Amino acid sequence: MTSTPATEAVRLPAPHSSGCPFAPPPAYTAAAAAGPVTRADLPDGQSCWLATGYAEVRTVLSDRRFSADVRHPSFPLLVAGRRELITANPSFLRLDDPEHARLRRMVTGDFLVKRIEALRPAIQRIVDETLDAMTAGRTEADLVADFALPVPSLVICLLLGVPYEDRDRFQGLSRTLLDNRSSIEQLTAAQREILDYLRGLAARKREHPEDDILSRLAARDDLTVDDVASTGVLLLVAGHETTANMISLSTALLLEQPEQIARLADPAALPGAVEELLRLLTIVHTGVPRVALEDVVLGGRTIRAGEGVIAMLSTANRDEAVFGGGARPVDELDLERDARRHLAFGFGVHQCLGQPLARAELRIALETLFRRLPGLRLAVAEEEREFRTDSFIYGMRSLPVAW
Repeated sequence: MTSTPATEAVRLPAPHSSGCPFAPPPAYTAAAAAGPVTRADLPDGQSCWLATGYAEVRTVLSDRRFSADVRHPSFPLLVAGRRELITANPSFLRLDDPEHARLRRMVTGDFLVKRIEALRPAIQRIVDETLDAMTAGRTEADLVADFALPVPSLVICLLLGVPYEDRDRFQGLSRTLLDNRSSIEQLTAAQREILDYLRGLAARKREHPEDDILSRLAARDDLTVDDVASTGVLLLVAGHETTANMISLSTALLLEQPEQIARLADPAALPGAVEELLRLLTIVHTGVPRVALEDVVLGGRTIRAGEGVIAMLSTANRDEAVFGGGARPVDELDLERDARRHLAFGFGVHQCLGQPLARAELRIALETLFRRLPGLRLAVAEEEREFRTDSFIYGMRSLPVAW
């Protein structure tokens, strides 16, 4: 990775503006307009490349010449000073094959479409019971705290075998780990606490196994306790934070455009509607980092071995050449758009393991929410909504609603 910043390079991570809160930061949109691959400056003063075009992002995420191994000395980090902490105990998401494939295979079966389809009644029950609790004797609520966060937290706890009564603990630790403002001391303490928590839970599962993911991992002789804990952290944090933010963002956007909500009631249209929401609201606004293992020509630019690349999912998902031509522009919601090729879950061997679960949760949560509360409306002015602009996972802090 070169240490000479490029002229007019994009400074990473780029800040959000006071414009449309559902759009990527303007600097990324401007970079995409200038070309599919541009220069960027990292917080530690190093420079890297920013891939913004759809084809280029797919290449970065699928070509084995780009590494996901965070332990590479030139791996690009979006927060300065965290390299030692991040490389200490990486999950399989931040490793290359064969290590990545070995660890990933151990949990793949729990997230297959067939397995998730069998879970649909349980997810529906969780959604219904959460809505029952939210609406009992009330006509207003914070959709984030009372619905969007509890639903995926309950589901991932069920799958992993994590006691739901520990939710305040792991949700707080997750927020610290994902907050790009957290100090090294805060991150170190949070990482240590959540790993220790999962190590202890895995040890208890080994002695008293149940029908859950942690029990199955803990029973394996080819996994260390650290392997189980790091995999558990990835599944626990990603399993509730991502879907919780998608539920709240989707609800906020749909309440701005109520004429489109009717499509959620059509079983045939619901899956496509959710794909469009995933495309437009891509919650990884900061991009996915990789490092080149050899020289690669990408988007007409030569990426040298050892240089970092940030693959921008959000701009790729608004590429006019791929998603244009519909009734509405690519930066607007169109629930009739064919958005199935979006990259919200990534691409290649590292694409999101839990995407069948996320799709099921979003379909059930959104359909049930608007069916049961047809009069749902914002209880705060649009300009007063609170968005999480300081997290690696974009979302909402709160969403006051009424019905």
